[in-house]
Amino acid sequence: MEIAESSEIDSPGHLNIPNNKTIIMQDQNFKNHVRFVPLFHFVLFLILILCLIGSVWNLVKALEYRSGRLVGATIFGLCIAGVLIAWFARAFALKAQDRGIRAEENLRYFALTGKLLDKRLHMSQIIALRFADDSEFLQLVEKAINEKMNAIDIKKAIANWRPDLHRA
Repeated sequence: MEIAESSEIDSPGHLNIPNNKTIIMQDQNFKNHVRFVPLFHFVLFLILILCLIGSVWNLVKALEYRSGRLVGATIFGLCIAGVLIAWFARAFALKAQDRGIRAEENLRYFALTGKLLDKRLHMSQIIALRFADDSEFLQLVEKAINEKMNAIDIKKAIANWRPDLHRA
């Protein structure tokens, strides 16, 4: 990644950052399109798993010694609640993002054909098709429907990758 001045902002592959600099990102393709947020995907879940393990150990010891059972159960319950909150926060965000992708791709298909997307397309297929450039989008839609392609096969079939730099 390299940093450029703000005069190069607003072209594909550029990410605006608050200090008037732009991060020029590597071209997106099948091999590098997966995005992880390390603090969320790795650090938060590691902390939650460690807390859950510690709370189970604490609860077992409290039950064994017949002392502190309420505190042990409360800590265990709070750890379970933390895991569920983190899990559902991500799941709800992804569901909202999926709805937005479906609407965008439906509009894109309508702009190109005058028709709505075929109802036989599954959400995972639509999500994969968002990476296809307009020049191959229509052919890939038909191929995905007729051959019942899965998301990975659709992404591998894309020759002209259209980056999605705004996903969460």
